[in-house]
Amino acid sequence: MSLLKPFSKLPGLNTANILLVENEEQFQQSLADVLVEETSVTVTVRLAKTLPLPMENDESRPRIDLVVFIMNLSSELSFQSAEASLKYLDPGYFLGKVCFMVTNARNASVPTERLDAVRKLAASLHCPLLFAEDQTPDGATSATERLLTVLKVAAGLVPTTTALYLSNLTRCTLPPDIEQPSFD
Repeated sequence: MSLLKPFSKLPGLNTANILLVENEEQFQQSLADVLVEETSVTVTVRLAKTLPLPMENDESRPRIDLVVFIMNLSSELSFQSAEASLKYLDPGYFLGKVCFMVTNARNASVPTERLDAVRKLAASLHCPLLFAEDQTPDGATSATERLLTVLKVAAGLVPTTTALYLSNLTRCTLPPDIEQPSFD
């Protein structure tokens, strides 16, 4: 098993490739169905439960422009799986080619500590954190619109904007009420 590297292959012309990683595969397929309907650019969607990806089709696999970790806040296993998969990404991906998407954030039964843990993870890796509503069809559509914006930039399809620049603008930061190291 090897690291997934962002610049090991040449990009396709007017093409964007996204890898959706979700352990439970609940929201992943509906998001993929809406993503491939994009007409302004050719979007290729790859689905995975966890990383690393299998080695047998490594040569035919296209360059992955954006890796999205989808986490269901009502499942601790979902968070643990995403956290364990991070070690199989090359550090170059954390320069604007990784984002986290969270579902079930409005669920009252979800412990706030789990949301705080996801926010800390995204902030420590300087990655965007997106929230999505997975219970409605409109939720998948609005999540897709946000993902397409990030994907087009990460794939280099937006002139004068880089993935690192967008990542700096949209990265997750921690509010003062979540424990942070004090410099006093």
